[in-house]
Amino acid sequence: MFDEEATESKLKLYSHWISSCSFRVRFALNLKGLPYDYQIVTTFSEPEFLKLNPIGFVPVLVDGDSVIADSFAIIMYLEDKYPHPPLLPHDILKRAINFQAATIVSSSIQPFQNYTVVKYIEEKIGPDEKLPWTQRVIGKGFTALEKLLKKHAGRYATGDEIFLADLFLAPQLDTAIRRFSVEMKEFPTLSRLHEAYNEIPEFREALPENQPDAVHELNQ
Repeated sequence: MFDEEATESKLKLYSHWISSCSFRVRFALNLKGLPYDYQIVTTFSEPEFLKLNPIGFVPVLVDGDSVIADSFAIIMYLEDKYPHPPLLPHDILKRAINFQAATIVSSSIQPFQNYTVVKYIEEKIGPDEKLPWTQRVIGKGFTALEKLLKKHAGRYATGDEIFLADLFLAPQLDTAIRRFSVEMKEFPTLSRLHEAYNEIPEFREALPENQPDAVHELNQ
């Protein structure tokens, strides 16, 4: 699981291909042009991994002696240490909208579509409820995001530059559409953003299927 020969000068990202939280960080690293060693995590309860993140979730970033877990914390660390290109606008309202959109994804959508939650629903209620649950959770979050961003979006979520909101939105949209078959006709702004993200090379490089541990069955 862990590559002891990883180049010391590079950042190390402990990741799992289908994790949307890892996807965000891969996108951020690519946008900032930061090389990193991809550390495959397959067993989240392995003692060696739990030393890095006791809660047992990916992603985890290792930068020398610094260990940072949680995608939001990692992205803000990268922004502070490697500020170019910036992932937050100077305008204070735009910054607030970026934080708001990112938080909707990270707090009000992703935790409820997490494998642990969906697996619990499958076991306690039944397998037929997994997809409707996930689509309902995503739909509620997308309704809020559509209302929020239709007044602020340009080519991307809050204008014509890629910022924090895009790092969270792009993987969530990809996951919703391709993995969970969410119907997007009620979300024209989000649909347009999804198309724009797919034109970004750094986004395409971060896609789940392009990772070394990918299993090419997204609808599992």
